[in-house]
Amino acid sequence: FITRARMKYNSAVTSARRKCRKAHFSAPSSIRRKIMSASLSKELQKKYGIRSLPVRKEDEVQIVRGKFAKEPAGKVTSVYRRRYCIYIDRIVKEKANGAQVNVPIHPSNVQITKLKLDKDRKDLIDRKKAGRQGADKSKGKGKHSEKDVAAMADVD
Repeated sequence: FITRARMKYNSAVTSARRKCRKAHFSAPSSIRRKIMSASLSKELQKKYGIRSLPVRKEDEVQIVRGKFAKEPAGKVTSVYRRRYCIYIDRIVKEKANGAQVNVPIHPSNVQITKLKLDKDRKDLIDRKKAGRQGADKSKGKGKHSEKDVAAMADVD
């Protein structure tokens, strides 16, 4: 087999599978917090100008993928960083002996519908929003305008 070499964007970050997996599963709690982020609902994205945030206890989330995707939105009861999962109220299953246990859900499978805001979280949202706006203007990132598309069509 001949594999095509892909261009590497950051020489400080490895693309070796086993090293990436080791980094993921031995990550400290501070980095796990960031990994355990979920996207915001369309209304919240429009309201705050950001796309995602780390999930936190007492956020209200909607499960969008998996077995429980049809369930109504529920409140996050705990964020278990060691296991990379969150627990949501009313998402339970029954064991053989009749006991009810919470079902672990990965944060990538949920969407935040209501935020638990405090001073620190508001500051985080403001920082992220400022970073997005600054990057869009200075680097010219974002959607292409029709003028740009027309100009590129003439290149061929």
